[in-house]
Amino acid sequence: MYSLKLIFLITLTFLLACTEGKKAEEIQEMENIIQSGDIIFQTSKSSQSKAIQLATDSKYSHMGIIYENDGRFLVYEAVQPVKLTPLSEWIKRGEKGHYVIKRLKSADQILTPDILKKMKLAGEKFKGKDYDVYFEWSDDKIYCSELVWKIYKEATGIPIGQLEQLSDFDLTQKAVREKLKERYGNDIPLDEKVISPAAMFSSQKLVTIQEN
Repeated sequence: MYSLKLIFLITLTFLLACTEGKKAEEIQEMENIIQSGDIIFQTSKSSQSKAIQLATDSKYSHMGIIYENDGRFLVYEAVQPVKLTPLSEWIKRGEKGHYVIKRLKSADQILTPDILKKMKLAGEKFKGKDYDVYFEWSDDKIYCSELVWKIYKEATGIPIGQLEQLSDFDLTQKAVREKLKERYGNDIPLDEKVISPAAMFSSQKLVTIQEN
């Protein structure tokens, strides 16, 4: 006669297998819809994510560009360092596996094979660079939304999302003030040019393709 512990373990294994199978189906369904050049957003679990969410009044704090390579979908992202990450791995890193995928309007006409090649070349110069914790508008180091914005601007000429200054954000929240103090001390560069995931997410130049 099976013990209660053994029955529990068998049931748990079965449920986990079903969950993984469901996730695999969801990813397969997603890969039938997405295409190179799509932009993907998530809520990061990083230490600065909450501050970004509060400062920009948005749940989304991380993003990247999706590319297809030999039948595999990857996300080009600015983490530490800038790199390509398998799509399924990227999704698992986000809060509760939630994501939203957006696409440039008229992408079929704009994101031609030549333009996609230009996008990859534009992004290549950032590969391996350090993540920019100070959110400076330079190419020495780079953060996630800056990477996507600059790639699109250089390759297509299209600015996605309104550039802002650090002073435009809500800097009154405690978590935001603490993070600013940690990064800048008392010398906060309020006039620094910034592009946020929130600004790109709300851009009218993008349309939502899929979210889970």
